[in-house]
Amino acid sequence: MNRKSYTTLEYTKIIEKLTAEAGSPGGRKRCMELEPMQNLAEITAAQQETSDALTRLYRRGGLSFSGTRDVRASLKRLEIGSSLNIPELLEVCSLLETAGRAKQYARQNEGREEDSDSLEPLFSALEPCSNLSSEIRRCILSEEEVSDDATPALRHVRRSILAANDRIHSTLTGMVNGSARTYLQDAVITQRNGRYCIPVKAEYRSQVPGMIHDQSSTGSTLFVEPMAVVKLNNDLRELYLKEQEEIEHLLELLSNQTAECSEELARDYELLTTLDFIFAKAKLAREMKATCPEFNEKRQIYIKEGRHPLLDPKKVVPVTIRLGEDYDLLIVTGPNTGGKTVSLKTTGLLTLMGQAGLHIPAAEHSRLAVFDDVYADIGDEQSIEQSLSTFSSHMTNIIRILNEASLNSLVLFDELCAGTDPTEGAALAISILTHLHKMGIRTMATTHYSELKVFALSTEGVENACCEFSVETLSPTYRLLIGIPGKSNAFAISSKLGLPDFLIEDARGHLSEQNESFEDLLADLETSRRTIEQEQEEIRAHKEEIRSLREALEKKQEKLEGQRERILREANEQARRILQEAKDYADQTMKDFHKFGKANISASEMEAERTKLRERMKKTEKALDQDTQKKPKKALKAADLHLGDTVRVLSLNLKGTVSTLPDAKGNLFVQMGILRSQVKLSDLELVEEAVITAKQFQRTSAGKIKMSKSASVSTEINLIGMTVDEALAHLDKYLDDAYLAHLPSVRIVHGKGTGALRKAVQGLLKRNKYVKSYRLGEFGEGDAGVTIATFKQE
Repeated sequence: MNRKSYTTLEYTKIIEKLTAEAGSPGGRKRCMELEPMQNLAEITAAQQETSDALTRLYRRGGLSFSGTRDVRASLKRLEIGSSLNIPELLEVCSLLETAGRAKQYARQNEGREEDSDSLEPLFSALEPCSNLSSEIRRCILSEEEVSDDATPALRHVRRSILAANDRIHSTLTGMVNGSARTYLQDAVITQRNGRYCIPVKAEYRSQVPGMIHDQSSTGSTLFVEPMAVVKLNNDLRELYLKEQEEIEHLLELLSNQTAECSEELARDYELLTTLDFIFAKAKLAREMKATCPEFNEKRQIYIKEGRHPLLDPKKVVPVTIRLGEDYDLLIVTGPNTGGKTVSLKTTGLLTLMGQAGLHIPAAEHSRLAVFDDVYADIGDEQSIEQSLSTFSSHMTNIIRILNEASLNSLVLFDELCAGTDPTEGAALAISILTHLHKMGIRTMATTHYSELKVFALSTEGVENACCEFSVETLSPTYRLLIGIPGKSNAFAISSKLGLPDFLIEDARGHLSEQNESFEDLLADLETSRRTIEQEQEEIRAHKEEIRSLREALEKKQEKLEGQRERILREANEQARRILQEAKDYADQTMKDFHKFGKANISASEMEAERTKLRERMKKTEKALDQDTQKKPKKALKAADLHLGDTVRVLSLNLKGTVSTLPDAKGNLFVQMGILRSQVKLSDLELVEEAVITAKQFQRTSAGKIKMSKSASVSTEINLIGMTVDEALAHLDKYLDDAYLAHLPSVRIVHGKGTGALRKAVQGLLKRNKYVKSYRLGEFGEGDAGVTIATFKQE
């Protein structure tokens, strides 16, 4: 590709950001050399590597490659038989330890099928040579220090050095503190040229026999090596030479071991450099919140909610750009600073990034084409913020592009043919774009010329687009709208800024009737677009509300089904127990009567048993009558009931609302919470209670019905006699109805009993989002058998 576009589209700045993410010199070099590719298979493989590295980053965290050292020069020295010095061996050790960490990083969660990705072969090929790295680390402590325990000979030499040092210090200390004290300048022991000396005053030189190694700047002090320590210093010097020989021998041994692993070291360096480069791409993708684009060879571009990666991510407005499907030429119009150039650069830069194997800052399933070259004539070819170049320099660049562009090129023009006479510039721009359009070259251009808007409207395969501008705020929204040509907004902006109306009207008079009609058409299109978008937004909101209500209804239905199954299960179990008890009692009774028949039992005893049996049956029938055969206080007539009246179903002991009037047989439907049942008129009792009517919500200007119903809800609910599950289901529905009816508070009757029902009721109230507070009833309200709940006020 032509490198000029790299600077024009600021691809080089992306490479700088990528290079900063690499951890090793070799990785940074690979990043700096990264260029877009033209082979689809290579691009796809590079994108897959970036995706796999990004997945590992999110799943396992980062991996440091800072210890990757370039040891290739050291390996060359080993080939010719040289030994490595301490820094070189430490670099070899650092490389192997980095390979070991990378190997361990790849082994995390090893064996899972999802871990088998494109990076697995690279990690598997690493060879840490643990024995070599451990040996180097054991023997060499730092660049200036070799371990005493590196070899037995070195340990022996160093012990001898310590002993020689002790003897020299002991001898010199005796002289300094004894016979030679009066001849010394200071009572200290020092070194000159690696030999131990004492500072003797010049006038007493003859009193201290020995070798003079140095003197002070004034000549008053001579540094003398006493004859008593000359041999000891000689011995110490020999020991230091032996120590150096042992260190060199050690380095030779370590170098020989390193030479045996030279192939692994060379391969490790290449693999770690490659992995560092791939993970740098993944880190950049994570920073930009980028995704992997899909590629095609049909020269189609679909950037979904793309963001320019060099702009502030908190302020940049995503743009959606299509090119190459229904049209191959896109003309973008709009005011200055409206985002036209940003949209142009985003298209070109994301194309270059994608073909370089980098993820792009756009939504999932964005599509990019594989182009042989990307040409751009944008601004001064330096940055978005700076001004335009001259017409002549632009035209020179345009001519070069026309000569070099091919069918598989992407061409980007910013303010095509601007900077000259508008009429001639527009005509020239139309000719250039027509030429590219006939060649089928994918082209995107920005302009202010109205003639190009008409050209796009009247030419097949050419599409208009505009960057939205808010006349109310006099500022761009930076949204790219494809299919709608941009309006100049010059008159509207001037009027908002305070230009007198008579000047604006005079300016309108200078417009041709055709231009004025075209601008009016654009204004109508803009108004229609905004109306459609607003209605679509309302539709989306309604769909979301319907989805939420459906989910809530499904949850309630599941809860009801669960309660129904539990109630049936308990009822069947209770019926089974009753039947078993009746059977057992009947069996016992039959046994008793058989016994009475065989034995000589008096008639009075048999009659007493029969009386006990009759009393038990009467007691059971009485209980059933109390539970299921309650009669209304007064008989209801069909005329007494109206739709919406609150009634009590005596057989179920539940309150409900009349939803149909009685038929000729006296049957009607009653809504009890979420249950709707057919009951007889004789099984109902009319409930008279306070009624609070909910507010009436009217039709809005947008034509939507917010709420138009009047709910009649009692200020009290009685839960006595219900199980906890039944009570909570009724209470939950009752609280919804009471809150919608705008009741300030309600009275919940649950009784005292064991306290289980009261505790469950208060637990539900605590979790309810529109219950402000609740308390137990006071004296006269029902005491602990009642809970008073207060709702939040809107």
